[in-house]
Amino acid sequence: MTARWTLPRWIREADKRSARRVNTRRLHPRIGGTLTRLSHLADHGVLWFVIAAALIGLGGRYRRAGLRGAASLGVASALANLVGKRLVGGPRPLLRDVPLARQLRKTPTSPSFPSGHTASAAAFAVGVALEAPRAGAAVLPLAAAVGYSRLHTGAHWLSDVLGGALLGATVAAVGRAIVPARTTGTTGSVSGREDSRVQLQTDGRGGGLLIIVNPHSGQDAHRPSPVPLLARRLPGARIHVLREGDEIATVVADAAAGEQAPGALGVYGGDGTVAAVAQTARQHHLPLLVLPGGTFNHFAQSAGVTSVDAAVDAFLAGSTTRCDIGELAFQTGEPITVLNTASIGVYPLYVEVRQKYERRLGKRIASVIAAAHVVRTADPIELTIGGRTERIWSIFVGINRYHPAAAAPLQRSRLDDGVLDVRILHARSKPRSKGFFVLATGHRLASMLDRLSFASAAPVIQVFTTTRLDVAVAARSHADPGFAHDGEASPVTPGGAADDGTFDSSVRIVPGGLAVFTPNPER
Repeated sequence: MTARWTLPRWIREADKRSARRVNTRRLHPRIGGTLTRLSHLADHGVLWFVIAAALIGLGGRYRRAGLRGAASLGVASALANLVGKRLVGGPRPLLRDVPLARQLRKTPTSPSFPSGHTASAAAFAVGVALEAPRAGAAVLPLAAAVGYSRLHTGAHWLSDVLGGALLGATVAAVGRAIVPARTTGTTGSVSGREDSRVQLQTDGRGGGLLIIVNPHSGQDAHRPSPVPLLARRLPGARIHVLREGDEIATVVADAAAGEQAPGALGVYGGDGTVAAVAQTARQHHLPLLVLPGGTFNHFAQSAGVTSVDAAVDAFLAGSTTRCDIGELAFQTGEPITVLNTASIGVYPLYVEVRQKYERRLGKRIASVIAAAHVVRTADPIELTIGGRTERIWSIFVGINRYHPAAAAPLQRSRLDDGVLDVRILHARSKPRSKGFFVLATGHRLASMLDRLSFASAAPVIQVFTTTRLDVAVAARSHADPGFAHDGEASPVTPGGAADDGTFDSSVRIVPGGLAVFTPNPER
């Protein structure tokens, strides 16, 4: 027999008192049944491995959170079951004191201390929280419920549960000390590749920096001009405020032809303005400083740039990241640089109509109005992709993986995963009502409608990743399908239709195609 440590008498007495209170406490049958089922779901870590798989599928920080949580769970479970139970162990509570409806289908026969279920739950939840605090905040209550379920079912004493929780949290904390969590200190996540970050030398005054300012970006008419702040913090920079008729490419070309050609480009504006300046920055092989000045600033958020001051700090530190970009090509003309997203179909029209109303009514109401207008006046389009002809409402292409799983998701977790995220909103036999709900509310409500018999013939959101996408849209009454990219919509496809009447386009990923000044995350 292996010698075991014995828990102090006062702990065993406290265990008995707590067990009497739990066993005599009356719970609603649904709550009690849920706790019993939850305890079963956590057997062998199944519940946590399912959640880990979902997190890993989201990519970025959530992928790291899922992996850290699963690894912490594995170590904690081994320590609890192979070490802790052999060193301490002890008998489990007597089932005669536990209400029959609460008891597990199969009574555990292993030693009692510590609770392996609780150790696994705590290790997983804390491990997730160390990488993705928001995901951890969602998982922690579930972990606590699993711990309580072991008391509720009479499988463990209170000391078993507390000991398991302490063991699991300690394992996750030690794991962080050994393999530090990657933090950014921002809402977005920047590059995960070691070779994508480059350090540049700056003079501390903004010398060699040309900043393009779009004073008409964003919806807030009371937003102060960034020019005084930029002039104070970067007195050596040249600041050009766009006027009516100015072409960004011409402004930069004129500066490049001067005696002091710029060594970096800056842009204050929304995603559309940033994309236009990014195109010029790539043509002149210049790093880009993004100063968030639009309504949503999706690219700036993904790069971790939360304010003009944060952007200036990144520039002064000389911290740049090689970011993936996309190239959108048509029949003729130069490829268009895409920073965030590109789309064809009804979505460009939807964006155009939404923008007319969102200043006065807000984005949510404007989205409903735009969706109603689009599905009432527009028709699905036919396109050929991968050799197959499909009838769709729209096709969305994101640079790198996006979330959530919607027809037009909003946020990506990183800037360099090397793939295009493609979302196709299919149209089936009864497309209009379902198309309205998908555009106006997103994928979640559409998924609920899928379960109703009268909505079974619904558009389906197809999701996949690729490095290049070629699309041919069939002409419908010689109508131009148009396109949108980075929040800007155009009703005209460059180059028009091909000889066979189709509108051809392609998007390809360009890994590390643009150097962007970003905050330097801790490593």
